[in-house]
Amino acid sequence: MSEFEYSQWRKLDNAALAFPAATGKNDTRVFRFYCQLKEQVDGELLQSALDRTMEKYPLFQAVLRKGLFWFYLERRDIRAMVSREQKPPCSKLYIRDQKSLLFEVTYFEDKINFEVFHALTDGTGAMHFLQELVKNYLMLAHPETELPELEQDAEVTGKDQEEDSFSQYYSTKKAGEREKGHISAVLRNAHRNGRRDLPPSEARGHFHAVQLKGERLAQDEMRITELKIPVKEILGKARAYGVSITVFIAAALLYAIHEEVPVNRLRRPIALMVPVNLRNYYPSRSMANFFGWIEVGYEFSEDTVFSDVVADVKKQFERELAKERIASRMNALVRLEKNPFLRVVPLEVKQFFLMAGTSLGARNFTAVYSNMGIVKMPEEYSPYIDSFHLFASTENLQLCSCSYGDELMLGFTSKLPAENIQRNFMRLLKEEHLPYREQENRFPGYKKEHSESGKTIFQIYTFVCIAAAVLCGMINVMIEGRMSWSLLAAAGIVSAWLLTIVAYKKRRNLLKNGMWLLLFASVIGILWDSSTGWRGWSVDFLLPIASLTVLGSMPVIIKVQHLEKQEYLFYLVQCCAFGFIPLVLLLAGVVRIPYPSILCAGISILVLAGLFIFENRDTVRELHKKFRM
Repeated sequence: MSEFEYSQWRKLDNAALAFPAATGKNDTRVFRFYCQLKEQVDGELLQSALDRTMEKYPLFQAVLRKGLFWFYLERRDIRAMVSREQKPPCSKLYIRDQKSLLFEVTYFEDKINFEVFHALTDGTGAMHFLQELVKNYLMLAHPETELPELEQDAEVTGKDQEEDSFSQYYSTKKAGEREKGHISAVLRNAHRNGRRDLPPSEARGHFHAVQLKGERLAQDEMRITELKIPVKEILGKARAYGVSITVFIAAALLYAIHEEVPVNRLRRPIALMVPVNLRNYYPSRSMANFFGWIEVGYEFSEDTVFSDVVADVKKQFERELAKERIASRMNALVRLEKNPFLRVVPLEVKQFFLMAGTSLGARNFTAVYSNMGIVKMPEEYSPYIDSFHLFASTENLQLCSCSYGDELMLGFTSKLPAENIQRNFMRLLKEEHLPYREQENRFPGYKKEHSESGKTIFQIYTFVCIAAAVLCGMINVMIEGRMSWSLLAAAGIVSAWLLTIVAYKKRRNLLKNGMWLLLFASVIGILWDSSTGWRGWSVDFLLPIASLTVLGSMPVIIKVQHLEKQEYLFYLVQCCAFGFIPLVLLLAGVVRIPYPSILCAGISILVLAGLFIFENRDTVRELHKKFRM
């Protein structure tokens, strides 16, 4: 498949819109899909296998960039490199202003790890990538054995792989929503009136779920518990209850959680968010995110037994997985994305709404359960593969599952210090006579101490600035008996602190760093000019000279860092646009000494004209990407 079939940039799919805004040190939005072999992994062979895999999936060779209204993914000529595992599992992959791929392939002993930032792909896309990677590795490691290719659709194109299936299957029809709203209202009223004749799952309506309380661990201390259960055993048990494995595990997780919730908090339901692969409902070959989710839960009482939970969860799955309800939920989310008023909101503002929406949505569920289903490989690979595993970063508690051969793998991740819920789950398995084995944690970076020198320097610098301001105030009062010059000194210290912090926070992108410093220095200069008796030096000299300084520094940064056009064109346009401000102020009569402003505007016009004459196609493309609504 030719890489020319792939777009140079593409918008984020609907499911990924909130991931860049919501990611942070507490939840990296990274998940790990890994394969455990029956032999030690060779790093050099794995690198060759990864190179081959990238030829099939070049759409993964992308970085996340920021437009004025939305984030987007852009192709980058960056080679994906294999490394030996050293960092804690699910460490941060998306780092703002850093040009890096959104996935990582590592190895340790007999494991091949694929970690990916969720904005790039979902579990299905990650599974296909890992399957291809493992196939390529084993073909290189065992050339003497004729290993077959994986089953694949030869007609799949690059456009198919990067398709935004949410937009593809979005429908503007709102049929049935009135009925749905009527039912929700009836259920809410029933709950308020204390009716217990409805099943617990229906009576709870849309009320907030129980939240897991307590201290949270740091990301590198995240609890990871992995279990292996024979597929035949758990399938037989699920069938005995008349349910699927997914329903059985979801009910078991709900029951395990409820045992840790105080009785006085059981007035609210315990609920799970369960991701749903929308490819099961719509024909899609996309490697981007294409998943929805359902919420299932139960209102526990002191006399609740496990069989009651299983029966009710089964009804909820049957009701929520109806295509009409799945389609309605998907269309509602896409409709929100396409709202014309929301689209014109700048991304810096939009991020706050995305984070707020994510936080509010999280109140509807207690934990997350994600089932990837069966990982299939041709039978010829079974002598070399032991198992496939899956787990994800989380803010609270998440359970992921997948199966390979005759083993079901469960991966708990938790930020809760205690592992009581995992213990309860395993005890329930014993009570149900289900055999299991707990997988030994072999993660070399697990709970590893990392240097926080940058944070320490920032804290010291902040303390020194505060100390300097306090010292100036003390000296001023002791000498003059009142505060006079020390207030100006404190303001100067605050200004210096602010500019330094901006420079430090934006250090990964020097061009963006320069624009932020230009903006803050101009605002601070105007405030100083106004507060000390307006003399006009800020608009006469500071604005034009600062603008020319930043504009002049950009070619040097571009040359030294060997930046690509996509990385610098828009910043040049921004700086030229800023260079027109002194001219506007001059025409408005605010500027008294015109020469610096005229020089700044003239150079800005020439640079801007050069961009549109000599780099017209690339410049227009960059503006289109940045201003896409």
